[in-house]
Amino acid sequence: MSNLSELYEKMEKSYDALFNDLTTIRAGRANPKILDKVSVDYYGNSTPLSQVAAISVPEARLIMIKPWDTSILKEIEKAINMSDIGINPTNDGACIRLVFPELNEERRKELTKDVKKRGEDAKVAIRNIRRDCMEVVKKMEKDGEATEDDAKNLNDEIQKKVDNFTNKIDKAVEDKSKEIMTV
Repeated sequence: MSNLSELYEKMEKSYDALFNDLTTIRAGRANPKILDKVSVDYYGNSTPLSQVAAISVPEARLIMIKPWDTSILKEIEKAINMSDIGINPTNDGACIRLVFPELNEERRKELTKDVKKRGEDAKVAIRNIRRDCMEVVKKMEKDGEATEDDAKNLNDEIQKKVDNFTNKIDKAVEDKSKEIMTV
């Protein structure tokens, strides 16, 4: 049974990975989560941006980054330029501003397609985990650890979990698509 709980945990991690991935997609609005993966060289150590600066969203399409130590402004600017967020930082000597441009219709549709593809990839991962779960149940039945009825009940439970995660993935994809398509 511990194998199944490990596999359920993998399903949860697959969903969480998708959810975190979707938060980093730029939707025309300022979202400080896109900076979560940006690290700055701070005195020789790679440090997450959120640990060396205050990150705020004063307007819907603007992120303001105010470092605790202004001597690292250039390093922050360099880290943002090297990341794949696609926005050029503006350095005014005290803080860095990231202005999010309006997305055109074509780019919105492209992003929506990308979101749906990521959702499908997550569902494939969940189905692969389901297959692994069902193999564990078959082995338990074959080894005499579970009766035929137990195996059927476990398979039903596994399918309910898969359906639950599939619905959560669909909802996350739908919400992100709506956010992207909202002008």
